[in-house]
Amino acid sequence: MRSLQVCRASVFMLLFGMACLADEKAVEPVLHIGGTGGAYLLAEPGELVIELEKRDLNRSGRRADLRAVLVGPDRQVLQDVTISDDGQARGSGPGPIQIARLSTQVPRKGVYGLNITVSNDRYGTEVTWGIRTNCTRYLIETSRGHRDARREEPIVLVDPNRERNVCFLPRQGKFGIELSRLTESTKMPAVYDDQDELIETLTGTADGRATTTVSADPNRRTAPWRLHLPHGQAEVQIDGVTRWDGSDTYPNLPLWTPDAASWFPLHEYRWLLTPYRRTAYGQTGNEQAIEFRVHNNAKEQRVIQLELEFPDQPWKARLATREVTLGGKRSQRVAVHYTMPDDQQVVHIRATPVEAPEFSTYTTLTVVPGTAPTSEPLQLPLTLRAYEHENEQLGYLPGYPVDNQVYFDYENRPHVNKGSAIVRRRDGEWVESSLSDAELAGKSYGAASTKIGFDPKGGVYLVGRTGRRAAMLHSADGGKTFADYSIPERRESSRSFDIEQFSGHNGSDGPPPIVRFTRTASDPKRIWRRINDLELFVPEFDGDEIVIGEPILLTTSCIGLSTHSGAPSSIVSRGSKVHVTWAEATAPEAKVPGVPTYVVTYDRKTRTLGKPALIGYGAPPNDIHNTPSITMDSGGYLHVLAGTHGRPFQYARSLKPNEAGGGWTDPVPTGGEWNQTYIGLVCDANDTLHLVSRVWRYGEAPHPASHFATLAHQQKKADGRWESPKSLVVPPFSEYSVFYHRLTIDRLSRLFLSYDCWSTYWFYRTDYPGSRRALMMSSDGGAHWKLVETGDFIR
Repeated sequence: MRSLQVCRASVFMLLFGMACLADEKAVEPVLHIGGTGGAYLLAEPGELVIELEKRDLNRSGRRADLRAVLVGPDRQVLQDVTISDDGQARGSGPGPIQIARLSTQVPRKGVYGLNITVSNDRYGTEVTWGIRTNCTRYLIETSRGHRDARREEPIVLVDPNRERNVCFLPRQGKFGIELSRLTESTKMPAVYDDQDELIETLTGTADGRATTTVSADPNRRTAPWRLHLPHGQAEVQIDGVTRWDGSDTYPNLPLWTPDAASWFPLHEYRWLLTPYRRTAYGQTGNEQAIEFRVHNNAKEQRVIQLELEFPDQPWKARLATREVTLGGKRSQRVAVHYTMPDDQQVVHIRATPVEAPEFSTYTTLTVVPGTAPTSEPLQLPLTLRAYEHENEQLGYLPGYPVDNQVYFDYENRPHVNKGSAIVRRRDGEWVESSLSDAELAGKSYGAASTKIGFDPKGGVYLVGRTGRRAAMLHSADGGKTFADYSIPERRESSRSFDIEQFSGHNGSDGPPPIVRFTRTASDPKRIWRRINDLELFVPEFDGDEIVIGEPILLTTSCIGLSTHSGAPSSIVSRGSKVHVTWAEATAPEAKVPGVPTYVVTYDRKTRTLGKPALIGYGAPPNDIHNTPSITMDSGGYLHVLAGTHGRPFQYARSLKPNEAGGGWTDPVPTGGEWNQTYIGLVCDANDTLHLVSRVWRYGEAPHPASHFATLAHQQKKADGRWESPKSLVVPPFSEYSVFYHRLTIDRLSRLFLSYDCWSTYWFYRTDYPGSRRALMMSSDGGAHWKLVETGDFIR
């Protein structure tokens, strides 16, 4: 990465328009826009040049370094440059124009990408930016960081002294256009169709706004319309372009261009061939294959032609098919078969739609003889680079399901809950069992939780849902077939469930307990404050059948359950004792340090519920992120972490084994000033507690200009204190990230960590369809970690 020199310009604010750099004549000033995002360019062979401009607005005083990453069609990073903050004081107004030049040689036609992010400014309010390029086909994607609200990506234009256009793909259905921050003028914006026929001239208001609604037309062509602005200053909202609903053909694709001539059909052929790049290892002479996904993003049928392109001499590789016919919004996997050569080789797989031969792009397969680096311990932290994750860096190609975290039965056989099926390993093979088999009387279930429970007799358990009906799903034959047992209904509100799963020393002879969270109220002024009834179910066997039993009400003030990251445990049990932890909502005006966190014990034999024990507070109050987690050690002592949102977790241990009502240690933090969220907690055979959570870092490499999240591991030995967190994974971009991590432990006390690094930036996330989930493990108590290979599963 390099910091670029400031280039000053006398123009007050240059704005964004693309013009051919090959033309030495005067070019139109660049149109600057707000927000973050980037551009996609359909480049022809030859030199590709992009001139990038940035202007700091100096509103907040935060350091606003603009990072630009230029990638090829296979997402190979070609340039990664930074235009630094201009250093001017807060409130000083717009600073000078700064310029960076990016260029690359295009060896073959394809869709290139330019990714724009800004430090400390994921919404792009501190800078304006724009580009000029010699590429004649390009689209802009205005994509900021996420918000905890409905997504909107208004197009912000900043050029009041020139006419400008926003060219966009219109819906066939009715859509609205809303403009704000317009310059006062006698001329008003107008909308033109793809034949450049005037549709409507907008009428403005005194406060600089203008709106219109365009009627539905089922025959409207898939071709760009033009919104013309006599003065290029506006904030533009267009239904189907900057905000979406369920009727949109191309949701979450905020693509547009200031020049209709630059349009190309990216909407219809988004994600045409993925993954964009794959690296595969193997032994010389082995016959191998790898699959790529061909996708038709249009709503009509398309025919996609495929061919191999060798950058050097051809080697033994072939496509399973050279043409794929796909219905609208359909995909198909296509294999590339090859013989592993004796040295590294590359082949490109090109995809070209018959209906639009002007659009063509490719993915790249690199094959390397030998053993993949995944067999070796990781050099921690694993620092994910932009567009270079586990496969690109280490050749990670899992031969096992990575849809969710892995759980291990009493014989240490791995199981994964895919949502619609359970996948288990038997006799060296992965076997999948649908949750809609004949035992369920034709009902189609989906999992209501990603967790799986077991009993010593080979029973497999999970919570399923079909419509509004929830049930415990039980397999008595090791996961081959399932029977359903209805959970007494509560249909009036949103419900979520947790089921006991193995966390090191817990479990019982019968069905695992379940808790149900039923939302009874929300707080419109505090989006993270929820109020839930929390109920416990203690299922029992009656012969070969399971009786779920009536719900046992634990509280009517539970804050709720957050399990997408950490997958914290609400329940542990041993013998007749069942222990449940939860956090509660409090009155907004109450002066409390966080969510009060409780633990209670229920005795199956006596069918009695103990008195809840308050063990601490997780800051801040009234925040559903603060889900606690419970585990137990070999002696039966209970260990609880109170969940927090950007604070150190609070830890307490029971004073009596297998009992919540016998007193607790005073709560202590897991660290000094660590900003933590999302608990993953297990206890190993040595009674060492292992915690994996998201931990924030500030002003450190590799993102010294800002803050960034890490996925970090901590441990507490049986008689020791909590050690400092050690980073396991670092994200490719600064600002917000979450890892959707889930920590589990097998019966040999090995740690397994499933994770999927998720960046706040829509531009980056949208570009990669599906999940990047990976699985790493430690067999020595967290001292070393490696990416999991199939051979690491014992059974």
